Amino acid sequence: MQKIKSNKDIQIINGNQAAALAVKLCRVQVISAYPVTPQSPLSEALSRFVESGEMTTEYIAVESEHSALTVLNAASLVGARTFTATGSHGLAYMHELLHWTSGARLPVVMACVNRAIGAPWCIPSDEQDSVSQRDTGWVQIYTRNNQEILDTIIQAYKVAESMYVPVMVCFDGFVLSHTNMPVEIPRQADVDGFLPHYKPHTIIDPATPRIYNSVTLPDPRFEIPDIPHRGYMELRQLLHEALENAKQKIEDVDKEFAQVFGRSYGGMVWEYCLDDAEIALVTMGSLSMEATVAVDNLRAQGYKVGMLSVRVFRPFPRKEVIKLLKKVNLAVVFEKNISYGYEGAVCSELKASLYDSDAKARVFGCIVGLGGRDVKARELQGVIKKAASVKRYKRTQEDGPQWISYL
Repeated sequence: MQKIKSNKDIQIINGNQAAALAVKLCRVQVISAYPVTPQSPLSEALSRFVESGEMTTEYIAVESEHSALTVLNAASLVGARTFTATGSHGLAYMHELLHWTSGARLPVVMACVNRAIGAPWCIPSDEQDSVSQRDTGWVQIYTRNNQEILDTIIQAYKVAESMYVPVMVCFDGFVLSHTNMPVEIPRQADVDGFLPHYKPHTIIDPATPRIYNSVTLPDPRFEIPDIPHRGYMELRQLLHEALENAKQKIEDVDKEFAQVFGRSYGGMVWEYCLDDAEIALVTMGSLSMEATVAVDNLRAQGYKVGMLSVRVFRPFPRKEVIKLLKKVNLAVVFEKNISYGYEGAVCSELKASLYDSDAKARVFGCIVGLGGRDVKARELQGVIKKAASVKRYKRTQEDGPQWISYL
């Protein structure tokens, strides 16, 4: 493909608006969503597009998030490109249907506008809601800014519809959803050229009736010669393999997107100043932007630091983190989630990835930003300086993660 040569359409918009424009550009056929702060303006923008005739889309109003995903599963099953958006308790309410969507291998795309989980009630952002759904069989991509939100939703449809897996595009509530930034809007014709029509793997034809997602027994069955009916375990294995294989598809789609639109997000991970780094800050989502400021400041003070941003949390980029952290002595993970009674999820995944690999970096985690607590570059810098002062970067994990909660 040739890189597009056209006048740029740059608009100052917030993350919700960027997501809505991406859905419009992808020519989504069925939308169903239930409003929840801070996602509500996104679904409202889409409803205005439909009402004004800018989108020839069925917008189905429902009474809950559970129903919204039920509607989209049915629509996807009959061959429609679908979209929904939610976050926080809305995502939690979808939990049963998240499993159903992935188990049925339906390429639904969802925007998860991250928000803290109650109780107590808390409207600002952290990543506890989406990280809590990591084992539901969805690809999870975390974005850093509004341009990445728009571009990633477009990429998500190509990944989902190629691998027949659902994709969750996550971005921080208020920090991105309600914050205005310059965003380049692709031309409709260019998106049409990049994103082909959805070709469903399901067949709905009254002349040849089928039953989908019927009761599945533990073992394969062979009622029809040479046509085995897979058992439940085989279907789980196929879903796992699809997510593993999605790693290469995510990389390929990002490279193709860069060739066409001139923007790349690194595929599975995004790195900054890691070539000669002795210490790595590991982050996810919009916190990665603040981490780059911390890296620049620390390097100006003589510290050899870099940053690794986990863009795709599921499937986890094990191969990429091993490669990028091979020469690093210490990896400090800053994350906006906590697995109560242990540590942050990214920290656990990173330790597991590096275990018994060529990368010998010591890893310890920091919990930051829960409930929307502001995280400043100077706080990240303080943690790194303290860690660097410890002889040979040795710090025990016996007391669990460090909580960074400066006022």
